[in-house]
Amino acid sequence: MKAMILLTRRADMSHDDFAAWWLGEHAPLARRLPGLRAATFNVVQDPAPGEPDGITELWFDSRADFDAAYASEVGRAVVADSMAHVSGRVRLVVDEQRVREGA
Repeated sequence: MKAMILLTRRADMSHDDFAAWWLGEHAPLARRLPGLRAATFNVVQDPAPGEPDGITELWFDSRADFDAAYASEVGRAVVADSMAHVSGRVRLVVDEQRVREGA
């Protein structure tokens, strides 16, 4: 199961400040989510105002594991940290369809 989370920085943060917080502080916290199988943090290059600054990809064994991770103490801390630094957050659970391996 894969979830994608699109994050848009607060208006008072620069894109560079967002990336520094997200990769330096938030990613280490998110790595502690129970049941997390893999994570990728994608920093958007030169986002237009109001567009997402980062896209997280998170892999869990199931939707139940994803929900349990975010219901945990660590999960609640991850959400609180995000909400303190972003103006927008969109969570998407997706069915990943790979059309080509490697690249």
